[in-house]
Amino acid sequence: MHAGVNRLKTWVLIAAMGGLFILIGQWLGGTSGATIALGFALVFNFSMYWFSDKIAIATTRSKPVSEQDYPQLYRIVRELTQLDQMPMPRIFVSEMMQPNAFATGRNPAHASVAVTQGILQILDDRELRGVLAHELSHVRNRDILISSIAAAIGMSITFLARFALFFGGGDDNRGGNGLSILFAWILAPLAAAIIQMAVSRSREYQADESGAYLSHDPVALAGALRKLEETSRRVPAPASLSPAEAHLFIMNPLAGRRGSGFGNLFSTHPPTAQRIERLDAIARELGSQTA
Repeated sequence: MHAGVNRLKTWVLIAAMGGLFILIGQWLGGTSGATIALGFALVFNFSMYWFSDKIAIATTRSKPVSEQDYPQLYRIVRELTQLDQMPMPRIFVSEMMQPNAFATGRNPAHASVAVTQGILQILDDRELRGVLAHELSHVRNRDILISSIAAAIGMSITFLARFALFFGGGDDNRGGNGLSILFAWILAPLAAAIIQMAVSRSREYQADESGAYLSHDPVALAGALRKLEETSRRVPAPASLSPAEAHLFIMNPLAGRRGSGFGNLFSTHPPTAQRIERLDAIARELGSQTA
């Protein structure tokens, strides 16, 4: 799958969410209700977008580390950022023993990359390089911004449905039907959440692909994903970590807390087997190019 297809899919999903917001807004809240809901969500999520790095670092209890303490980690990150012509991000290490990693920051100039103590213990240098290439790709692809847009629209849909339930119908009183409002109160946020999770999974696929080409080693990233899935389900994430931060990580840190439920509909990450399958396809493509 080419990068352009992944990007197109992401923006199609966001457009679908935006269209859903407009339809529900006119039906339940009218123009004024829809505007209030969107304004509230934009303000909240703009704040989350602007301070996302500080929030994620604090929640995971990550601490800045020096090159003297982690020379190999710095060497890998510096090599990858130079290859991608990116500024050097701030580097953190989390005390979490669950093997994982994340990147955050509103743009490449204000980026942070964090790895957990757990991931440093189970991955070799080549696999760690693949993981860091994935995380730096999130920064390069502006995924924090994309996730914030999706979250803003999703929150506005949920807020609008709650608003209609408690304050009545829209401009033309179509919301006066209590059953229809209750129906939308349940289904509108559900539909928004499904689309938002699809956006998150699309960005993970894109970061896998971009990271594979950046590192020129998709096999290493695939191997890292296998190890992470096997270990992360046995080693729980800290209780302080909430579902709101799950999408930041290369592997869903909360996967072990609940069952599969409705399958992949509400998952922030694609199935690991499918991610590995795509990486194997990239490895074959890269192999054919060098043959």
